[in-house]
Amino acid sequence: MTQELTLALIGGGNMANALATGLIGRRCAAADVHVIDPNEALRARWTEQGSTAAATPDERLSACRVWFFAVKPQVMREVVQQCRPFLRPDTLVISIAAGIPGEAIGRWLGGEGAPHAKLVRCMPNTPALIASGITGMYAMQGVEADDRALAENLLRAVGEIVWVDRDESIDAVTAVSGSGPAYVFLFLEALIQAGTEQGLTAGQARQLALATFHGATQLATLSPDSPAVLRDRVTSKGGTTAAALAVFQEAGFERIVGQAVRAAAERAAELARELAGDRE
Repeated sequence: MTQELTLALIGGGNMANALATGLIGRRCAAADVHVIDPNEALRARWTEQGSTAAATPDERLSACRVWFFAVKPQVMREVVQQCRPFLRPDTLVISIAAGIPGEAIGRWLGGEGAPHAKLVRCMPNTPALIASGITGMYAMQGVEADDRALAENLLRAVGEIVWVDRDESIDAVTAVSGSGPAYVFLFLEALIQAGTEQGLTAGQARQLALATFHGATQLATLSPDSPAVLRDRVTSKGGTTAAALAVFQEAGFERIVGQAVRAAAERAAELARELAGDRE
């Protein structure tokens, strides 16, 4: 796309840097990016690459077509309200704050009587840092087709995207893919440890575990068959895989995963109540 893009990154940390890495030179110039972050060293890194930066919101925000909020949920309300004086009616706001519903952000930006509706709520995950993430996205009713396409193109710079139809569904996205890398890392830790207990060196076990995960997920991605079918193909009756899977099943592996994902989704909903008030 060649349409001019001016972008404000409100919060200049890892996720903002990942987004900018995917966009600068392809979708916009470094000079088209304005960063707001209280960390002086962080601001210096942005200005060194040609972007502008400020410790607090200022009038330069008004010139930015898109505001991308990448701050911690605990400070989101305060930061949004600091930015509010510089908001224009056509500003597209994108938020990645976990647990903060779009309704609350719109209200903080526009007030109870006139919430800002050009708002997209997103939940990326940490593989976005290597442009291999996936982001769940929800568009508020005021987001028109061109804004939706713009938001999608922005987040595609760091991986795949999935649109959902309800704001509350972002809680489920958070539980599955937002928190999901930690589940994978936990399983990897356990698999590597188990390998060393069977006599492999730590390096051998790590290489085997990582390559197995990478290959299996690639196979699942490229194959037209379901994970269940692929699993059955690896599992010979009475064989080694069957013996291992029997242990997982006896321990209630599927039930444990379901409970874990449910706990994460419930915590996301709790954050919404704690930080933004009950959804209306």
